[in-house]
Amino acid sequence: MPCVGDWLNSPLSIVQGIFAQNVPNSDWEKKVTEYFKEKLKENNATNWVPSLNDVPVHYLKPNSLVKFRCMVQDMFDPEFYMGVYETVDPNTNARVLHFGKYRDVAECGPQQEIDLNSSQTVTSERQTFYCVPVPGESAWVKEISFLTEPVQARVSPSTSYTPSRHKRSYEEDEDMDLHPSKQKEQHTGKSCCSGGDIHGCVEPKRLETEASAGHHVISPNCSPPLDLNFPLPGEKGPACLVKVYESWETFKVNDVLEVFGVLSVDPVLSIVNSEERDSSSLDPMECMDTAEEQRVHSPPASLVPRIHVILAQKLQHINPLLPACLNEEESKTCKFVSNFMSELSPVRAELLGFLTHALLGDSLAAEYLILHLISTVYARRDVLPLGKFTVNLSGCPRSSAFTEHLYRLIQQLVPASYHLRMSIESMNHSRFIPRKDYTANRLVSGLLQLASNTSLVIDETQLEQGQLDTAGVHNVTALGNLITWQKVDYDFNYHRMEFPCNINVLITSEGRSLLPSDCQVHLQPQIIPPNMEEYMSSLLTAVLPSVLNKFRIYLSLLRLLDYSISEEVTKAVEEDFVEMRKNNPESVTADDLHKMLLVARFLSLSVGQTTLSRERWLRAKQLEALRKARLQQQQCVNGNEL
Repeated sequence: MPCVGDWLNSPLSIVQGIFAQNVPNSDWEKKVTEYFKEKLKENNATNWVPSLNDVPVHYLKPNSLVKFRCMVQDMFDPEFYMGVYETVDPNTNARVLHFGKYRDVAECGPQQEIDLNSSQTVTSERQTFYCVPVPGESAWVKEISFLTEPVQARVSPSTSYTPSRHKRSYEEDEDMDLHPSKQKEQHTGKSCCSGGDIHGCVEPKRLETEASAGHHVISPNCSPPLDLNFPLPGEKGPACLVKVYESWETFKVNDVLEVFGVLSVDPVLSIVNSEERDSSSLDPMECMDTAEEQRVHSPPASLVPRIHVILAQKLQHINPLLPACLNEEESKTCKFVSNFMSELSPVRAELLGFLTHALLGDSLAAEYLILHLISTVYARRDVLPLGKFTVNLSGCPRSSAFTEHLYRLIQQLVPASYHLRMSIESMNHSRFIPRKDYTANRLVSGLLQLASNTSLVIDETQLEQGQLDTAGVHNVTALGNLITWQKVDYDFNYHRMEFPCNINVLITSEGRSLLPSDCQVHLQPQIIPPNMEEYMSSLLTAVLPSVLNKFRIYLSLLRLLDYSISEEVTKAVEEDFVEMRKNNPESVTADDLHKMLLVARFLSLSVGQTTLSRERWLRAKQLEALRKARLQQQQCVNGNEL
């Protein structure tokens, strides 16, 4: 078996060793998973694995172990591959078993060819996910993730790689099963290693040219540029085809994953796919896939690398300052949480002060902004999402780009966010809702295809009068459904499909928002800075990086805490509500009770309490009374409803 140090640089050699020791026992696959799982548990070994989020693809060694933090943007149809296959040497008749798992192309040594009729061949199935970096991921997440990696994990460019000449794609092998004439050609001298097979025996120089050209030519044959299908404009980072071998049914579209697997950027893939497109255009019966579908599903590996997953996990969060999984009862995790909870009060006080200054001296608005930032959908009752807390911050200054600067501060606090500037033009011309493209057989992304717990800041302050067209009306409706039901209805042409989501929406506006919200807070600035940009920038500069990190931990950690209300407190709240109804039956409704309970929930969590106390209930009532009084006062000033 190879040296234990090879698991990072040459994972396939480890797999080969386990395969050789355990064949024909089918347990070899399970043993591979267990081996890498144990390796990654040792001494922060996950930090030693190079990340595609941080390191450009061309810096990474092909077939090495990599990791990728990503969102599942689309799921392609399952594909078949040769899990185990046998090669034969025509001269000596010597036979060798190979594994096909974690590979895109079948490998065979010199003077060997694959025996497609071997009784040892095992056909297996894998699922392909199209994955993109987490939409709207904050720059500080990338920076901290990169800095936690050891210097040795930040690899240098791989310049010595020369593609193997003895490779053939699985697709070609399957094609030969369907077309015996091609198989006959292989057995009459044009074997995968004899120099006659253009797929497997192209000169290395040509392969290297294809690989390097992939960074400059978007796709082969001068076809239109390949759309990487990022949900948000201006996003950077690699898109990847992630090949999943086990438990793929546990993952779904929009899940955030961290995958560990074998990197495949073999230039042969680009050549094979290019030639398949050429042949299918000549003979439509050769392939059922359209040229566009082949182009989207089999892009150049230099542009969209493949990762063959050995281990994958759903991420509760993407904050690199927190342990990856807070549900685990590990001593390190428990100690981290208990240590942070012990210093929660001063962190909350500092955050409240920071946000008060950001909101121009309005401490009430800052209280509600904290509650908003730690809110999350914790359950669904029928169609009603419980825990959503969309805040409409009205009274925002229009002329000073206040929302732009406020968003930049929020961006420094949360792991993922997006600033949506509402205008007639953006509503009419942007694609908010993902739609199914049946020609390319893919899900075309939209602005609202976001990962869980993304902060969406909607700026209405720049909205002017104008006419919404049909697309604009659909987009506004989609925003309303997102806020009210925490769902987005994806467009599948002939029907709509609901995709539940968990997006924190903050709306800034001058008057009351056109969109629905759970809570309207009218901003009352206590200071009007002469230079808004300078004022907001100085706020960030004044905060120590260590304090800023505490704010980030605070907001992410409190979202993940459990919460409950005891029977005793429930009874007390009910009695209190009855008294409130008696005193003011017209202005106190069931909706008010729901809102107060929601405020009380997040208020309790904000001070580290996972159950409701009498004190927090009274404080929630007080905050709501102040908020309503402010709205009432503003209504009297303006003479109409906000």
